[in-house]
Amino acid sequence: MKQKKTLSRGMKCFLYVLPVIILIFIFGYLPLWGWSYAFFQYKPGRALLDCKFVGLQNIKDLFGNAVMQRNILRVLKNTFGIKFLGYVFSPLPMLFAVLLSEVRSKRFQKLVQTVTTLPHFISWVIMFSLALAMFGTDGLVNTTLHNLGSETTINVLNSDKHVWLTQVLLQQWKEVGWKAIVYFAAIAGLDQGLYEAASIDGAGKMQRIWYITLPQLIPTYFVLLIMDIGKFLNSGIDQYLSFGNALNKEYIEVLDLYVYNIGIGSGQISYSVAVGVLKSLVALVLFASANYVSKKVRGSSVF
Repeated sequence: MKQKKTLSRGMKCFLYVLPVIILIFIFGYLPLWGWSYAFFQYKPGRALLDCKFVGLQNIKDLFGNAVMQRNILRVLKNTFGIKFLGYVFSPLPMLFAVLLSEVRSKRFQKLVQTVTTLPHFISWVIMFSLALAMFGTDGLVNTTLHNLGSETTINVLNSDKHVWLTQVLLQQWKEVGWKAIVYFAAIAGLDQGLYEAASIDGAGKMQRIWYITLPQLIPTYFVLLIMDIGKFLNSGIDQYLSFGNALNKEYIEVLDLYVYNIGIGSGQISYSVAVGVLKSLVALVLFASANYVSKKVRGSSVF
């Protein structure tokens, strides 16, 4: 009887997660069929099996063709540069959540949370319009500077200087409030007895943050960091397609945008799929490596 109850409980739990498993299978695993295009010389409008089978030729071209090689190295440099800068700013949502949680006014907390979270739900096209209105040649910043008598023009969006930093700061503007939600939840679950004991011992606010709050948030930070490393090469194209122009193209074209440009723009679909396959394999290796290092160094990992 007890065994039947256990089986029944296990079946109920399985049925709860079954819709998620189905969705993951449909959107996560079925699209892997598209990898087969990397092994054919695909021509749009024709059935895949009617196209010429070339095996690993498209993948070999990544390393054998001098022009392709230079382009790949350039976009990898851009991708790695932007990602590493993003990791430098990755503690910002945690620090933002910690500092805002120390504000006594709950109404002010909710207001700031709402204002900083809203940009996450705005598309990058709208974000570009906002950035253009603020930092464009005739935007708010330059207009204010000219009205103050300055002849300096800050041309942030149409410049090939500091492109990586500009894009990372735009990402922080859009996502810092959204990413901080996880840390707000973690802070709400911390043992308040530790803070009371620290206060009795004479610890100030900054000491409580440094010795209690931050150490207990570090595990959450590392789990999110490891998961983000798994998406190291998945930079997306929305942001860079919106902010890209002839002046900054050399530095803003990341791997995903390069795949889009050669696949849709140039019609080299098979080659673009080959790049995507290698990107996924590299991302898998990076994720497994980061997880292994975390397990060895910190004793905890994602799996």
